[in-house]
Amino acid sequence: MYRVIQYLKLGEVEMVENVIIIGSGPAGYAAAIYAARNDLDPILIRGLQAGGQLMLTSFVENYPGFESILGPDLMEKMSQHSKKFLSPNKIIDNDVTSVDLNSFPYKVHVEDKVYETYSLIIASGASAKWLGLENEKRLIGKGVSGCAVCDAFFFKNKSVVVVGGGDSAMEDAGYLAKFAKDVIIIHRRDKFRASSIMQDRVFSNPKIKVIWDTVVEDVLGTDHVEGVKLKNVKTGEEKIMPTQGLFIAIGHYPNTDMFKGQLQIDELGYIVTHDSVKTSKEGVFAAGDVQDRRYKQAVIAAGWGAMAAIEATKFLEEKKIVK
Repeated sequence: MYRVIQYLKLGEVEMVENVIIIGSGPAGYAAAIYAARNDLDPILIRGLQAGGQLMLTSFVENYPGFESILGPDLMEKMSQHSKKFLSPNKIIDNDVTSVDLNSFPYKVHVEDKVYETYSLIIASGASAKWLGLENEKRLIGKGVSGCAVCDAFFFKNKSVVVVGGGDSAMEDAGYLAKFAKDVIIIHRRDKFRASSIMQDRVFSNPKIKVIWDTVVEDVLGTDHVEGVKLKNVKTGEEKIMPTQGLFIAIGHYPNTDMFKGQLQIDELGYIVTHDSVKTSKEGVFAAGDVQDRRYKQAVIAAGWGAMAAIEATKFLEEKKIVK
């Protein structure tokens, strides 16, 4: 078992953790399980809203080992699995307020408490951008979705709406068209910002139609989505359009604000990694949607988390933090 090294600071004995994991989606839980099984005795800071984006999805049918499972149920299983290996006092259900990566050991602030660590795994994920409508939030998982790949199957032979104008919206519309009866893209401008090849695919698909210069003003339905209220931004004309699904594809933003200025972060806000999960700071690793611009799948995020824990173990061994 790896020992926790102690050192003197300001006349007091301070404890330095082997590894701290920030986040509790598939990447965070996988990292915690692997790190704990490697005897690193990790701290897992799950946050006030544990579970990540899967907490907002309905059925998951593409995670190996589960033919069909609700997103929140899958995350609960991951949580219970991690608890079999983690020390109970090393699971923190609170949000990280700030980090200091400019001195070593690194510091992680959780409200008024400071944790010091020799390595850090960042699995803070990404958050879907939403329209900000009250009914949109109320109907998430009941016809409102931010993940077409996750939920398209449940809209077989149904009419759905996609909001957006970038590559993500084009990809979502194309994927949904494989299942839905028809797909309507709602875009607030008179042209897409998506790449030409993605636009061509949309325009050549007979199941996809576009409504230009229009925004969604409201989502209609009591227990599930029944329609959307639309407004033309040029004419001001409003109308109600029946639909059974509303997919928001206006982008995601990685949860990286607290790391800006301390780690290399790209123009879209993702942590830049090399050799899979290594960041620009030695001993700091990033896993899952916080660094994955391309795949954005739960099973892949879990893989990133496992890799991060393995790399953290190697880092600690190289630093001779050994039993």
